[in-house]
Amino acid sequence: MMQKIVAATGNAGKIREFKELLEPLGFEIIPIKDLGITLEDPEDAGTFLGNCRIKAREGSRKTGLPVIADDSGLCVDALDGAPGVYSARYAGEDGNSEANIKKLLEELKDVPWEKRTARFVCQMILMYPNGTEILSRGTCEGHIAFEKRGEGGFGYDPVMLTARNFSFAELGEQKKNLISHRGRASRKLAFKLRHITKGRFHDYFKTESRA
Repeated sequence: MMQKIVAATGNAGKIREFKELLEPLGFEIIPIKDLGITLEDPEDAGTFLGNCRIKAREGSRKTGLPVIADDSGLCVDALDGAPGVYSARYAGEDGNSEANIKKLLEELKDVPWEKRTARFVCQMILMYPNGTEILSRGTCEGHIAFEKRGEGGFGYDPVMLTARNFSFAELGEQKKNLISHRGRASRKLAFKLRHITKGRFHDYFKTESRA
């Protein structure tokens, strides 16, 4: 029997990736909107971990089910780590990827290639109704392109280049999941879950938080 986990996000791209990465491991991913629930608590913690914890805690409280949440972003060295936790609303409007990319490229227009280093960061949390949580974190290094490339992916994927000079938007879902920050965080989370004794799964989560 697959264990139900609620995905505390309305981002279709993230939900698709959660499903592709975790459902083969025996977890049924349910988008929180499918339960008629809206997350309302402001994500104002100032860190990736703090923000995903806010989402997971509210989702678990409202659903009574285990909740998976992540807070992800792009950290650019030449911008002192920006946009960081503000990645989704970098240009002022939450989720407007086109505007966010336009602003990013404008701010980097005079920055040479060797200084355009950046990384995708994903902080992930699986929280249970009793407050127990499992944490994982994934990063992926790269460079910011001078212009958009590729039609796939979402967010900053068209301007984030891998070590082999492909944008994340050019990779396709399968290849992207192998190297992406969210893919790495998901696999770390899955590794921890696999090592819980199967018959004592719920007893395990009656004790301490696992980081």
